[in-house]
Amino acid sequence: MSKNQGASFLKGAAILGAGALLSKLLGVVYRIPYQNITGDLGYYVYTQVYPLYSALLILATAGFPIAISKFVAEKLAVGDIYGARKIFRVSTGVLTLTGFLVFILLWFGAPVLAGFMRDDKLVMPIRSVSFALLVVPVMASIRGYFQGHHNMVPTAVSQIGEQFVRVATIIILSYWFMKTTGDVYLAGSGAVFGAVTGASFAFILMLFFWRRNHKVQQKVWDETSLKNTYRQESIGEIARKLFYYAIPICLGSLVLPLMQLSDSFTVVSMLIRGGSGAEDAYELKGIFDRGQPLVQFAAFFATALSLSLVPAIAEAKALNQHRLIAARTELALRLTFLFGLPASIGLAIVAGPVNVMLYENDNGTMALTILAFTTIFSTLGITSAGILQGMGEVNLPVRNLLIGVVIKLLLNILLIPFFGITGAAVATVCAYMISTLLNLYTVHHLTGARFGLQAFFIKPFIAVMMMGLAAFVARQAAERWLADLFTSARLYFTGVSLLAVGAGVVMYAVALLLSGTVRQADLESTKAGRKIVPLLKKFKLLHD
Repeated sequence: MSKNQGASFLKGAAILGAGALLSKLLGVVYRIPYQNITGDLGYYVYTQVYPLYSALLILATAGFPIAISKFVAEKLAVGDIYGARKIFRVSTGVLTLTGFLVFILLWFGAPVLAGFMRDDKLVMPIRSVSFALLVVPVMASIRGYFQGHHNMVPTAVSQIGEQFVRVATIIILSYWFMKTTGDVYLAGSGAVFGAVTGASFAFILMLFFWRRNHKVQQKVWDETSLKNTYRQESIGEIARKLFYYAIPICLGSLVLPLMQLSDSFTVVSMLIRGGSGAEDAYELKGIFDRGQPLVQFAAFFATALSLSLVPAIAEAKALNQHRLIAARTELALRLTFLFGLPASIGLAIVAGPVNVMLYENDNGTMALTILAFTTIFSTLGITSAGILQGMGEVNLPVRNLLIGVVIKLLLNILLIPFFGITGAAVATVCAYMISTLLNLYTVHHLTGARFGLQAFFIKPFIAVMMMGLAAFVARQAAERWLADLFTSARLYFTGVSLLAVGAGVVMYAVALLLSGTVRQADLESTKAGRKIVPLLKKFKLLHD
């Protein structure tokens, strides 16, 4: 990988990473006050409906931004600017139509879906969220076009803006409805409507970026079109190509929503089969879903990396740069592993204090501890799927995903009646693990990427073990030191959590440097890293 190519790739990942970080942070933050406002029953209403919307939204739109970014990047790599613009126009029309059709499906199918979930009161929340499907598709098309130009700023800014408005809508409407009516289903309807307001605001932002860049792009297009001629594909050819590539990616992007959706349709039913009453089952489902935002937040880096990976890998493949493909694959998976593994171990160690800190009590702590190990597999799964998509192997991640979902459903049915929500957590971890291992096996054989045992596994594991020990010791010490300082259990466990996490983060950073997992050359490849190199060398923490 050349210095400029590597810098461009990492810059794109960094921009999307920053946007995804803020977006996921908001995605964690809003669930906490929302659960505190509506309780576990109200949280259940939201988490039953939102995965259904997410799954249908992804099915209708998610693969298209990635497909558009791939095809636009390929056209631009050979100078065909007109072809890139035509791909955008065709995809916009296709997405508008699919979004409208899925909206109709969700609105009129709401009673049937609520019946499958064993709760007829969910009809109103399902219909409330369906309107977002009229807005998101065109916005998704614009995002894909910008990503194909390696311009990640519009996507990042619109993601942040969307989340801000969505979170504000969720908090304001849920609080208002609980205060005026006390109806958790009405509060849930208001909360999921945040998807509509957030998407509308993001769409306005994307139009602003489009208008600002239109004149510049038009000038370049006019100049280029006079010099070059290319075979122009028909609308039908473009549409077929988009569907062929996007539909498998849509299915492959359904990893988290499909896993959650399988829980929406099975957890309550299996809890009832195991002897729980309907109301108790609804509340237990809400408790189980406490782990979702934490797992999603930990996966932010892999999600951002995947968005940047697809056009980057596709561009390298179009130019037959096999070494570049292998280098980008190794870098992406190594970075993902260095983020995902400590996130899993760290969350498992502080699951109890974090549960009380965020949700006021320790209900479901065992399930949360087990769910923490989902993070390492979900992050690697997202990144490896992005690599396979960039290589054009769009069906393989889908196959591996479906295997994971089938395993999830089977284990839910087998384990939940006997072990409750702890069984559901075990089923989730197993499903992600198998799906991800299948992805990684395929990536290794297709890209020729090599993962050295010492650099890729042994050194990071040593660093994570040091981190885990530091976090555990800090937690034990904090529980003793802070016991007499706080009268509020929530404040007490907040202090314990923050001290344990802080100690773990510091130790992990030091361990990465001392073990040589992160070297001076790695840091000097970025502007921020170069600034801290002298300080780290002064304390003898850095290997050459």
